[in-house]
Parts: sequence; structure tokens; C-alpha cells
Amino acid sequence: MRHILAENLVATETVREFIAEQEQKSLLRFLTCGSVDDGKSTLIGRLLSDTKQIFEDQLATLERDSRKYGTTGDDVDFALLVDGLEAEREQGITIDVAYRFFATPKRKFIVADTPGHEQYTRNMATGASTADLAIVLVDARQGVLRQTRRHSIIASLLGIRHVVLAVNKIDLVGFDRDVFARIVADYTEFAKDLGFSSIVPIPMSARFGDNVSRRSMQTGWYAGPTLIDHLETVSVDAAAEQPFRFPVQYVNRPNLDFRGFAGTVASGSIGAGDEIVVAKSGKKSRVKRIVAQGGDLERAIEGQAVTIVLEDEVEVSRGNLLVAPEARPHVADQFAANLVWFDEQALLPGRSYIFRTETDQANATVTELKYRVDVNSFAHQAAKSLDLNEVGVCNLSTQAPIAFDTYAENRATGAFILIDRITNATVGAGMILHPLRRASNVHWQALDVDKSARAEMKHQKPAVLWFTGLSGSGKSTIANLLEKRLHASGRHTYILDGDNVRHGLNRDLGFTDEDRVENIRRVAEVARLMVDAGLMVIVSFISPFRAERRMAREMMGEGEFIEVFVDTPFEECAARDPKGLYAKALSGEIKNFTGVDSPYETPENADIRLETTGKSPEEMLDDLERWLHERNIAQRPLADECGSI
Repeated sequence: MRHILAENLVATETVREFIAEQEQKSLLRFLTCGSVDDGKSTLIGRLLSDTKQIFEDQLATLERDSRKYGTTGDDVDFALLVDGLEAEREQGITIDVAYRFFATPKRKFIVADTPGHEQYTRNMATGASTADLAIVLVDARQGVLRQTRRHSIIASLLGIRHVVLAVNKIDLVGFDRDVFARIVADYTEFAKDLGFSSIVPIPMSARFGDNVSRRSMQTGWYAGPTLIDHLETVSVDAAAEQPFRFPVQYVNRPNLDFRGFAGTVASGSIGAGDEIVVAKSGKKSRVKRIVAQGGDLERAIEGQAVTIVLEDEVEVSRGNLLVAPEARPHVADQFAANLVWFDEQALLPGRSYIFRTETDQANATVTELKYRVDVNSFAHQAAKSLDLNEVGVCNLSTQAPIAFDTYAENRATGAFILIDRITNATVGAGMILHPLRRASNVHWQALDVDKSARAEMKHQKPAVLWFTGLSGSGKSTIANLLEKRLHASGRHTYILDGDNVRHGLNRDLGFTDEDRVENIRRVAEVARLMVDAGLMVIVSFISPFRAERRMAREMMGEGEFIEVFVDTPFEECAARDPKGLYAKALSGEIKNFTGVDSPYETPENADIRLETTGKSPEEMLDDLERWLHERNIAQRPLADECGSI
């Protein structure tokens, strides 16, 4: 019994020593990227095999799967270790990001295997967002391809500063030194302006292991390190050396005696008694306690999930940052950013999206697309939109101030995503470059006379009646009749008509999707000012996109926006054709005409739907006015009711 206990104690101590040894090792996060079939998954499988991370039963399964799905003949197909999805194995491609952990005697590693297909670029960006180093694979037979350049640019934008140029499948070109040198020269020339701190080229064969973990006898002309040697020794910047940043994810208040702020330390470290600042308000306090799962800590470092208790009752909500007082982040509602676009529907400046950081979010618009980046030449190209997988630099404006660092200073607090407000799909990922100067120079001016005071003087409830429908549907006719009737009954009104506004405010805009979005954004801003003045505003615009109509609604107060859908079939509008535009559009004389070669997105939940077929404008006007009276929107002026006028 004593002998068994002694053996158990020795075994336990051995496990503890092993765990302590692993914890002392530094961690390197890296990803593999590049074009399709360059051997990314095979390389990771080879790394796992060479570092003894594959158990015997896994190896047996891999050998069996290689016979069924493999592409390497009788050899083991190491790509199957990370290509786990059935679709990936059937097609021989990587679709999703696969993360794997392995270790050597010198270091721990987390590697992300990212897809090479252009349609899965968003997944590559996901893998790159947390990586310190990128292994860019190039098929020695193909050389540097478009997707090689695209992935390298995205890696650069996402803050990766160390690159391994893995010239793979060197065995298939006879281990030719000249082929290797030519690819290295091509890539180095392309990447010279990407800001990489180091580019280490290595000729290798991931399938056979040449220069992966052992030096190849076939490349006697190569004097550099093996891949494992380089990964074990490359030095990367540590987040622990950056200023303290703690995004608040949750305010923990289980009872009256405890109020803590839960989150994960994004960078730096904090100790009990240290002074901190609330980023958005500038309020100062000190750390009273650092609560963790196993008890209180004296100090918390980057990556630790803790709850921080402060000495003072300062206001801190989810989305705010607790930061070091000597290095405060930016707080602004306008900034410049790099943006990678993920959606099949193009980015349209002026359209409203949901802007989301690690813990905060706000409505945001791209106010200006400064340029698009050409992935082949890295040239800056003028553009009005970004299509799927394109990269650009833009200015953004959020409806509320955001606390952030520039991405170059802190990747955790300088990154964001854009979410489509209709579909909730993630449509873009961005990296903040710097706040805009006007964001800190322009402030709201407090005014003593507000909207309610102006509306009270006019004895009416301000509102926007937003008429939408196809050209020729009858919007302007009904809107004009409505204003005449409201005006006759003493209401203070103004009508904004699509054609009229394009003669002045929007005369510089055309009819592309981008210009249509900006057209509606400007009109919505004008309508908001008019509502603030206490007016009843009648807006008559085609306004073809749901996103912009929703944006206009959200600019107004509760109950102030009324969407009126003038529902007239396309055939009826084309038959009426009061301006002769349908005939020109159908013959190809006019481009980007709504309903013909530019879409009209029918309202899904309009407040009022007016079906015009078989009804006169006066009949529809009666229906509309009745609806407004029922909801107390078009009540008679107070002065009339009191008999004062």
C-alpha cells in the first residue's frame, strides 16, 4: 500500500511539474493562409505529427480516412486532421477556421487553419484577428497569386507584423533554387509597403516534411531555419506590455453590498489599490478588489477573466472601459478605419449599420469611402462602394461616442465589426486608424427652446409622413392633396418631394445605389430638423431600400415616423408613365431605373398601405386622414378647439 501511495505521489508530482513547465512557456498564435490548394491544412497536419500530437487511434483513423478522402495516393493525407467537415473532405478544401494546439519543448502554439477560397475570406480574417504571425503558403508551381496578395494585405491590416513565406511543394519543381528565388523576389517586392517587421522565406514540402521540423537533404542551397526552429524563436510583442484596458462586459450586482464589473483584461495588468479611470466619463477611482473564480487576486493580467470592485460608486456600464490613468484611450464618434467587406450586397456610404466592438455597440454610418485598396498592386483606387472581399479605407460616424485605441496601438480595443440592421449578418470587419479631428472640435450646443415648445406654439403634434412607392404610383399626388387639406385646417406643414429636392439640396447626386442612399440620408436629416421645428413633414420619395427607410424612422422620436406605402403594381405605373421614364428605361435609354434595372424593396411593415388600383386619390386621402385622426396625429389645433381663432 505504501509503495502504491508513493508511486501515486511521484506521478502526481510529475504531472504538476509538467503543468508548471507548460505554463512557463510562451505562447505563439499563428495562422496559415494563402490561395487554394497551397497546402495549408497539410502543413498543420505535418506539424501536429512531427510534434507528437497525434495518438495511435487518431493515426489509425487518419490512415483509414486517407484511403477514403485522401488526395495523396497511398500516403497519409495530413490535411484531414484539420479538415473535419464532411463538405471539406468531399471537396478537398478548407471552409471553416480550424484551431489546433500543440507544443514543443520551447514553446506553446495555437494555429488557425484558414480557407483559401475567395468566398471564405471572412473566415480568414477571423483567424488573422488574433494571430501574431502568418504563414503565407505559396505553391511552388503557381507562384504568388491574387489570393496570396489578398490574404497578405488583410494580415497586414489586422496588425500581423511577422510573416513566414512558405514556398510549399518544392518537391514538385525538383527542389529548384531558382524557382524559390523568383517567388521570394516577387513576394518581397509586393509586400515591401505592407509594414511587416520580418519576412522569412522557407522552401518546404509539407507532405514529406522537408524543412518543416527537419532540414531537407534536397535543399542544400538553403541555409535558413526550419519552420519549427523559426516558430520557436521568433519574438512577438506581448499584450501584457501595453497599457491596461478592461472592457466591461457585465455589471455584477447580486446584492446591495456588492457591485463589481466583470470582463476580461484585454491588455496590460492591474493590481489591488491601483488607480483607474472610466474611459468615457473620465471619472477616477481605485481598485478595491479583484475577484476571480478561485478567490481574490492581488493582480490580474492580460487574458484573465475577473470582476473588478472599485472603491467609489462611479457610473460604469457595459461597453465602457476601465483604463490606466496615464494612458487613456480615445473617446470619439467619428474616426477613420480600414474595412474588409464580407457581404454580397455592397457597402453603401450613408447606409446605417450596427457598429460593434468587443463589448460596445452603436448605430453607425460610413460617411466617406476614401479609397479602395487594389489587392494586386496595393494601389489606392477611387470608389463609391466596396464589394464582397474588397478592402478600403473609410470614415465612420457613430450615434454615440465610442472608447477605443487605434488598432496599431491595441488590437483588442481597436477592432470592430459592422452588422446589417435588417438581416443581422456580419457584413464587415474594421480596424480603427485614428479619430477624426472634427470629432473632438464639434459639440452639441444646448438650446433653451426645444421641439416640444415649438410644437406647443403650433398647437400640433410634429410628425413625418413618409410616402414610398414606385415612380408613377401616385405618391406626389396624394402627398400634395394631404398637405392642402392639413394646411386648410390650420396645420403647419412642409412637403419634401423627390424631384424638387434634386433641383437644389441633392442636385449633385445621380441614381446609382450609392447616390440613392445618400439622397435619402440627406432628406431624412432635413426632415428631422423640420420635426424639431414642430412641423408636420410630408416626404414623397421612391426611397427604394428598406435600410434607409428604417434609418429615417430611427432618426425620429417615438411615434413621429409614419411610413405610407403607395402600393401600385409595376404594370400600372408603367402604363401611366406620366413622365415618359418607363418607356425610356425599358428601351435601355435610362439606366438604374427603380423597378426596371434597380430594385425596389417593398415595405414589410408599413404603417399605412394605400392600394391605388380602382380608387381615386381623394378616396385614399379620406382613408389616410381617418387613420391619422384615430391615432391623434392630425387633431385640430388647440386654439381652434378653444374658440380663440
